[in-house]
Amino acid sequence: MSQLTHRIYIWTLTTIVLLTTAFLLIKGVPYYMTPIEERFYHPDHNWFKPSGAFGHGLGIVGTLLILIGVFGYIARKRYKFLARFGRLKYWLEFHIFLCVLGPIMILFHTAFKFGGIVSVSFWSMVAVVASGVAGRFIYIRIPRSVEGRELGLGELKEMKSDLDKILKNSYDLSEKDYQMLLDSTKIKSDKAGRNLLGSIMSKYISDKKTIWKVKRMLRKNRMSRSNVRKVAKIINDELTLGNRIEHLQTMRKLFKYWHVAHLPFAIIMLIIMVIHVAVTLTFGYRWIF
Repeated sequence: MSQLTHRIYIWTLTTIVLLTTAFLLIKGVPYYMTPIEERFYHPDHNWFKPSGAFGHGLGIVGTLLILIGVFGYIARKRYKFLARFGRLKYWLEFHIFLCVLGPIMILFHTAFKFGGIVSVSFWSMVAVVASGVAGRFIYIRIPRSVEGRELGLGELKEMKSDLDKILKNSYDLSEKDYQMLLDSTKIKSDKAGRNLLGSIMSKYISDKKTIWKVKRMLRKNRMSRSNVRKVAKIINDELTLGNRIEHLQTMRKLFKYWHVAHLPFAIIMLIIMVIHVAVTLTFGYRWIF
Protein backbone atom coordinates (compact mmCIF):
# COMPACT_ATOMS: atom_id res chain seq x y z
CA MET A 1 0.00 0.00 0.00
CA SER A 2 1.52 3.31 -1.10
CA GLN A 3 1.55 6.35 1.20
CA LEU A 4 -1.27 8.01 -0.77
CA THR A 5 -3.37 4.83 -0.75
CA HIS A 6 -2.80 4.46 3.00
CA ARG A 7 -3.96 8.03 3.62
CA ILE A 8 -7.10 7.43 1.56
CA TYR A 9 -7.67 4.20 3.53
CA ILE A 10 -7.38 6.00 6.90
CA TRP A 11 -9.56 8.91 5.82
CA THR A 12 -12.18 6.50 4.47
CA LEU A 13 -12.38 4.65 7.80
CA THR A 14 -12.52 7.93 9.72
CA THR A 15 -15.24 9.30 7.44
CA ILE A 16 -17.35 6.17 7.90
CA VAL A 17 -17.19 6.56 11.70
CA LEU A 18 -18.07 10.28 11.56
CA LEU A 19 -20.90 9.87 9.05
CA THR A 20 -22.38 6.92 10.96
CA THR A 21 -22.32 8.89 14.22
CA ALA A 22 -23.87 11.94 12.54
CA PHE A 23 -26.60 9.79 10.93
CA LEU A 24 -27.52 8.10 14.22
CA LEU A 25 -27.64 11.45 16.02
CA ILE A 26 -29.75 13.19 13.38
CA LYS A 27 -32.13 10.25 13.04
CA GLY A 28 -32.71 9.63 16.73
CA VAL A 29 -32.00 12.85 18.62
CA PRO A 30 -35.72 13.73 19.19
CA TYR A 31 -36.22 10.35 20.87
CA TYR A 32 -32.93 10.32 22.81
CA MET A 33 -33.63 13.85 24.13
CA THR A 34 -36.99 12.73 25.50
CA PRO A 35 -36.92 12.03 29.27
CA ILE A 36 -36.71 8.29 29.96
CA GLU A 37 -40.02 8.19 31.84
CA GLU A 38 -41.80 9.78 28.84
CA ARG A 39 -40.25 7.70 26.05
CA PHE A 40 -42.99 5.07 26.21
CA TYR A 41 -45.38 7.65 24.75
CA HIS A 42 -43.00 8.76 22.00
CA PRO A 43 -44.30 7.75 18.52
CA ASP A 44 -40.93 6.17 17.64
CA HIS A 45 -40.48 4.30 20.93
CA ASN A 46 -41.01 0.85 19.39
CA TRP A 47 -38.38 1.67 16.76
CA PHE A 48 -35.57 3.22 18.85
CA LYS A 49 -35.89 1.36 22.18
CA PRO A 50 -33.10 -1.22 22.85
CA SER A 51 -35.46 -4.09 21.97
CA GLY A 52 -36.97 -2.27 18.99
CA ALA A 53 -36.19 -3.12 15.38
CA PHE A 54 -33.70 -0.26 14.95
CA GLY A 55 -32.21 -0.26 18.46
CA HIS A 56 -31.89 -4.05 18.61
CA GLY A 57 -30.31 -4.10 15.15
CA LEU A 58 -27.68 -1.56 16.25
CA GLY A 59 -26.80 -3.79 19.19
CA ILE A 60 -26.38 -6.85 16.98
CA VAL A 61 -24.32 -5.08 14.32
CA GLY A 62 -22.19 -3.29 16.95
CA THR A 63 -21.47 -6.54 18.77
CA LEU A 64 -20.50 -8.31 15.54
CA LEU A 65 -18.15 -5.46 14.60
CA ILE A 66 -16.39 -5.68 17.98
CA LEU A 67 -16.07 -9.48 17.79
CA ILE A 68 -14.69 -9.32 14.23
CA GLY A 69 -12.29 -6.54 15.21
CA VAL A 70 -10.99 -8.31 18.32
CA PHE A 71 -10.70 -11.88 17.11
CA GLY A 72 -9.62 -10.93 13.59
CA TYR A 73 -6.66 -8.99 14.95
CA ILE A 74 -5.78 -11.76 17.43
CA ALA A 75 -5.86 -14.31 14.58
CA ARG A 76 -3.62 -12.09 12.40
CA LYS A 77 -1.01 -11.92 15.17
CA ARG A 78 -1.18 -15.63 15.93
CA TYR A 79 -1.39 -17.27 12.49
CA LYS A 80 1.44 -16.48 10.08
CA PHE A 81 -0.44 -17.54 6.95
CA LEU A 82 -2.71 -14.47 7.35
CA ALA A 83 0.31 -12.24 6.66
CA ARG A 84 -0.43 -12.60 2.94
CA PHE A 85 -3.63 -10.61 3.50
CA GLY A 86 -1.89 -7.45 4.66
CA ARG A 87 0.60 -6.02 7.13
CA LEU A 88 -0.10 -6.16 10.85
CA LYS A 89 -0.17 -2.34 10.86
CA TYR A 90 -3.19 -2.27 8.53
CA TRP A 91 -4.96 -4.98 10.53
CA LEU A 92 -4.42 -2.94 13.70
CA GLU A 93 -5.91 0.14 12.04
CA PHE A 94 -8.93 -1.88 10.89
CA HIS A 95 -9.22 -3.38 14.39
CA ILE A 96 -9.33 0.15 15.85
CA PHE A 97 -11.92 1.20 13.25
CA LEU A 98 -14.26 -1.71 14.05
CA CYS A 99 -13.73 -1.32 17.81
CA VAL A 100 -14.67 2.35 17.64
CA LEU A 101 -17.63 1.99 15.26
CA GLY A 102 -19.02 -1.02 17.17
CA PRO A 103 -19.17 0.73 20.57
CA ILE A 104 -20.78 3.81 18.97
CA MET A 105 -23.57 1.59 17.62
CA ILE A 106 -23.94 -0.13 20.99
CA LEU A 107 -24.15 3.30 22.67
CA PHE A 108 -27.17 4.15 20.50
CA HIS A 109 -28.55 0.63 21.04
CA THR A 110 -28.77 1.41 24.77
CA ALA A 111 -30.73 4.59 23.93
CA PHE A 112 -28.43 6.26 26.49
CA LYS A 113 -30.03 4.30 29.29
CA PHE A 114 -27.57 2.45 31.50
CA GLY A 115 -28.36 0.16 34.39
CA GLY A 116 -27.77 -3.24 35.94
CA ILE A 117 -24.98 -5.59 34.91
CA VAL A 118 -25.04 -4.25 31.34
CA SER A 119 -23.73 -0.93 32.65
CA VAL A 120 -20.59 -2.75 33.82
CA SER A 121 -20.08 -4.06 30.29
CA PHE A 122 -20.74 -0.62 28.82
CA TRP A 123 -18.23 1.19 31.04
CA SER A 124 -15.73 -1.60 30.47
CA MET A 125 -16.24 -0.99 26.76
CA VAL A 126 -15.60 2.73 27.28
CA ALA A 127 -12.42 1.85 29.20
CA VAL A 128 -11.33 -0.48 26.38
CA VAL A 129 -11.84 2.22 23.74
CA ALA A 130 -10.06 4.87 25.83
CA SER A 131 -7.15 2.56 26.62
CA GLY A 132 -7.06 1.54 22.94
CA VAL A 133 -6.52 5.16 21.93
CA ALA A 134 -3.71 5.43 24.50
CA GLY A 135 -2.25 2.13 23.26
CA ARG A 136 -2.25 3.36 19.67
CA PHE A 137 -0.39 6.49 20.80
CA ILE A 138 2.30 4.30 22.40
CA TYR A 139 2.36 1.70 19.61
CA ILE A 140 3.17 4.14 16.79
CA ARG A 141 6.11 5.49 18.80
CA ILE A 142 7.82 2.10 18.88
CA PRO A 143 9.61 1.74 15.51
CA ARG A 144 8.79 -1.42 13.60
CA SER A 145 9.83 -3.18 10.43
CA VAL A 146 7.61 -3.46 7.35
CA GLU A 147 6.29 -6.78 8.72
CA GLY A 148 5.43 -5.16 12.07
CA ARG A 149 8.41 -6.57 14.02
CA GLU A 150 9.69 -4.30 16.78
CA LEU A 151 13.10 -2.85 15.91
CA GLY A 152 16.02 -2.92 18.32
CA LEU A 153 18.15 0.04 19.36
CA GLY A 154 21.05 -1.09 17.18
CA GLU A 155 18.79 -1.37 14.11
CA LEU A 156 17.45 2.12 14.75
CA LYS A 157 20.90 3.65 14.98
CA GLU A 158 21.84 1.97 11.70
CA MET A 159 18.83 3.66 10.09
CA LYS A 160 20.16 7.13 10.84
CA SER A 161 21.41 8.58 7.60
CA ASP A 162 24.80 10.18 7.01
CA LEU A 163 23.15 13.57 7.18
CA ASP A 164 26.34 15.58 6.86
CA LYS A 165 27.38 13.77 3.65
CA ILE A 166 23.91 14.06 2.09
CA LEU A 167 23.67 17.79 2.75
CA LYS A 168 27.23 18.55 1.71
CA ASN A 169 27.26 16.47 -1.49
CA SER A 170 23.73 16.97 -2.77
CA TYR A 171 22.91 20.61 -2.01
CA ASP A 172 24.72 23.89 -2.53
CA LEU A 173 24.82 25.23 1.03
CA SER A 174 27.04 27.75 2.75
CA GLU A 175 29.05 26.56 5.75
CA LYS A 176 26.79 28.55 8.08
CA ASP A 177 23.58 27.05 6.66
CA TYR A 178 25.10 23.59 6.57
CA GLN A 179 26.01 23.80 10.27
CA MET A 180 22.58 25.19 11.14
CA LEU A 181 20.91 22.17 9.52
CA LEU A 182 23.15 19.74 11.39
CA ASP A 183 22.50 21.50 14.71
CA SER A 184 18.74 21.42 14.12
CA THR A 185 18.70 17.58 14.34
CA LYS A 186 20.53 17.33 17.67
CA ILE A 187 18.41 16.10 20.56
CA LYS A 188 18.20 18.70 23.33
CA SER A 189 17.66 17.55 26.90
CA ASP A 190 14.37 18.55 28.54
CA LYS A 191 15.61 20.92 31.26
CA ALA A 192 12.08 21.83 32.32
CA GLY A 193 11.59 18.37 33.84
CA ARG A 194 8.23 17.78 32.17
CA ASN A 195 6.39 14.49 32.35
CA LEU A 196 6.58 12.15 29.37
CA LEU A 197 3.42 13.42 27.64
CA GLY A 198 4.40 17.04 28.22
CA SER A 199 7.89 16.32 26.91
CA ILE A 200 6.55 14.66 23.74
CA MET A 201 4.11 17.50 23.04
CA SER A 202 6.77 20.12 23.69
CA LYS A 203 9.23 18.32 21.40
CA TYR A 204 6.56 17.96 18.69
CA ILE A 205 5.92 21.71 18.71
CA SER A 206 9.65 22.42 18.82
CA ASP A 207 10.30 20.13 15.83
CA LYS A 208 7.54 21.82 13.81
CA LYS A 209 9.16 25.20 14.52
CA THR A 210 12.54 23.79 13.51
CA ILE A 211 11.17 22.55 10.17
CA TRP A 212 9.52 25.94 9.57
CA LYS A 213 12.82 27.73 10.28
CA VAL A 214 14.69 25.34 7.98
CA LYS A 215 12.26 25.96 5.14
CA ARG A 216 12.40 29.73 5.62
CA MET A 217 16.21 29.71 5.65
CA LEU A 218 16.39 27.61 2.49
CA ARG A 219 13.88 29.82 0.67
CA LYS A 220 15.93 32.89 1.56
CA ASN A 221 18.87 31.22 -0.13
CA ARG A 222 16.68 30.84 -3.24
CA MET A 223 16.75 27.04 -3.16
CA SER A 224 14.19 25.43 -5.48
CA ARG A 225 10.87 24.34 -3.96
CA SER A 226 11.52 20.67 -4.70
CA ASN A 227 14.88 20.79 -2.92
CA VAL A 228 13.37 22.68 0.01
CA ARG A 229 10.83 19.88 0.43
CA LYS A 230 13.53 17.20 0.12
CA VAL A 231 15.84 18.81 2.70
CA ALA A 232 12.92 19.50 5.08
CA LYS A 233 11.86 15.84 4.82
CA ILE A 234 15.41 14.66 5.55
CA ILE A 235 15.57 16.89 8.65
CA ASN A 236 12.08 15.81 9.76
CA ASP A 237 12.97 12.11 9.38
CA GLU A 238 16.15 12.61 11.42
CA LEU A 239 14.24 14.42 14.18
CA THR A 240 11.53 11.73 14.28
CA LEU A 241 14.04 8.89 14.44
CA GLY A 242 16.07 10.68 17.11
CA ASN A 243 12.95 11.16 19.25
CA ARG A 244 12.01 7.50 18.92
CA ILE A 245 15.49 6.36 19.92
CA GLU A 246 15.41 8.66 22.94
CA HIS A 247 12.04 7.35 24.20
CA LEU A 248 12.38 3.74 23.03
CA GLN A 249 12.87 2.06 26.41
CA THR A 250 10.17 4.16 28.09
CA MET A 251 7.62 3.35 25.36
CA ARG A 252 8.42 -0.37 25.57
CA LYS A 253 7.74 -0.34 29.32
CA LEU A 254 4.53 1.64 28.89
CA PHE A 255 3.32 -0.80 26.21
CA LYS A 256 3.80 -3.73 28.62
CA TYR A 257 1.85 -1.92 31.35
CA TRP A 258 -0.82 -0.98 28.79
CA HIS A 259 -1.52 -4.66 28.04
CA VAL A 260 -2.10 -5.25 31.76
CA ALA A 261 -4.78 -2.52 31.83
CA HIS A 262 -6.37 -3.10 28.40
CA LEU A 263 -6.89 -6.88 28.49
CA PRO A 264 -8.94 -7.21 31.74
CA PHE A 265 -11.45 -4.57 30.63
CA ALA A 266 -11.79 -6.31 27.25
CA ILE A 267 -12.39 -9.70 28.93
CA ILE A 268 -15.00 -8.24 31.33
CA MET A 269 -16.75 -6.54 28.41
CA LEU A 270 -16.86 -9.73 26.33
CA ILE A 271 -18.06 -11.96 29.21
CA ILE A 272 -20.92 -9.64 30.17
CA MET A 273 -21.77 -9.15 26.49
CA VAL A 274 -22.17 -12.93 26.11
CA ILE A 275 -24.35 -13.06 29.26
CA HIS A 276 -26.46 -10.16 27.95
CA VAL A 277 -26.98 -11.87 24.58
CA ALA A 278 -27.86 -15.18 26.28
CA VAL A 279 -30.42 -13.48 28.56
CA THR A 280 -31.90 -11.58 25.60
CA LEU A 281 -32.37 -14.79 23.62
CA THR A 282 -33.81 -16.56 26.67
CA PHE A 283 -36.51 -13.90 27.01
CA GLY A 284 -37.36 -14.29 23.32
CA TYR A 285 -35.90 -11.11 21.86
CA ARG A 286 -34.82 -12.43 18.46
CA TRP A 287 -34.88 -9.13 16.54
CA ILE A 288 -36.52 -9.66 13.11
CA PHE A 289 -36.15 -13.45 13.09
